[in-house]
Amino acid sequence: MRRGLVHVLAWLLATGAAVTLSWWGVHTVMTGTAYDPPRALPITAAEVSAQRSGAPSSPPPPPPPSHSGSPAPSPTSRTSAPPSHRPSHSPSPSASASGRVKAYDTDGGHVVFALASADATLVSATPGTGWSMQVWKTETWIRVEFSRGADRVSVFCDWHDGPPHVDVGTY
Repeated sequence: MRRGLVHVLAWLLATGAAVTLSWWGVHTVMTGTAYDPPRALPITAAEVSAQRSGAPSSPPPPPPPSHSGSPAPSPTSRTSAPPSHRPSHSPSPSASASGRVKAYDTDGGHVVFALASADATLVSATPGTGWSMQVWKTETWIRVEFSRGADRVSVFCDWHDGPPHVDVGTY
């Protein structure tokens, strides 16, 4: 009988050690991978009503870049000289049946605009892995900027002097 108790006790200790070691190994591997936070930022009703009423948003948006070549420096720019403006990708629009919803893929993320004849609205903006995003909206333009370290990708849609026009630039 005593010999049986020793065997059961040895089996319980070995099984407990194996379960503990297995749990520790799985926990170490799964840390940080099981529940990644969502990457898209929701647009709340308060933001939409504030933009329609003309209430200022914080922080105030930077001036829009001109179509002539170089954008105005971003307030978070870390360089002393204005960055050079070059197209990152040619936009790859994917239009709906009406031909008015267009998506733009960049190194920094994905932006979708609904383009009308005289204005545009932001449908969605999703930063890529490791990138952060900031959005500025006014009555005549929308700017989505993705950033990662010193890298910046800007998707700029304006319609102040005609139909909506989208520029994608990396600086």
